[in-house]
Order: sequence, then structure tokens, then C-alpha cells
Amino acid sequence: MSPWLQLVLPSVVVFSAGGGFGASSQDDLTTGKFYKLVNGKVDARTYNGFRRYNGSCSHCHGPDGVGSTFASALVDRLPGIEAFRRDVREGQRSGPSVMKGFADDPNVAPYIDDIYAYLQARADGALGRGRPERLEP
Repeated sequence: MSPWLQLVLPSVVVFSAGGGFGASSQDDLTTGKFYKLVNGKVDARTYNGFRRYNGSCSHCHGPDGVGSTFASALVDRLPGIEAFRRDVREGQRSGPSVMKGFADDPNVAPYIDDIYAYLQARADGALGRGRPERLEP
């Protein structure tokens, strides 16, 4: 084997292996799934979404997205990601119900897709109620 190939081949193998992890996440997004579950455990994004949801959304939308007297259930009729992003950032008004926008909230705005991943897993029935177990990194 040439010295050049000896240097390049390990890099290609490492790059390919690392790229495989990213490709898997990308594949999930192309199927429209923002979450990943393995043996009942969730990925970091979905777990963070659970945490963010409980910190900022559950007091109105209820525990685990099941709704309350203040706001509708999100797991029954989860909108598409673009509508969800817009509603969370800009807020929404539906009759007498009003949700403020969270575009300026540093605890919500950067994590909208994570919250969506958690709610999507709940809406799909892939994730039950309560605190999910997290996959080890």
C-alpha cells in the first residue's frame, strides 16, 4: 500500500463512520421525524424538548401535551413543523384564547425543534407520559 493511501484511508474510514451518525439524524428529518427512540430511550434532542416543554409550555398545554382548561392538547393535533415554529415564535389567537409569542424567550426560541421532537414522539404514540429515559451519548 502506498504511503499516501496509508494516510488517506484511515481518514476516510473515520469520516465515513462519523458521517453515518449525522446521516442517520438527517434520514430521520427527511422522514419528518424529529425524534429518535431506541429501546424506549430518547435522543438528546427529544429529552431536551421534554425539559423545555415542562419548563415553559406545560402550565398551559398540560402535562405531556394533553391539554388543560387554558390551552388545547398538542398531542391530539400537532401541526406541521413550520406552523408550529410560527405559532411558538409569533403567538396565536383562537377566539378568546391567546398565546403570547416566544421569539424573544431564550429558554424557548432556540429550542423550538427540540420541543417539537418531544411532542411529535408523544403525538405518534412512540413515547408515553412522564419523564423519558435518555440514550447515553
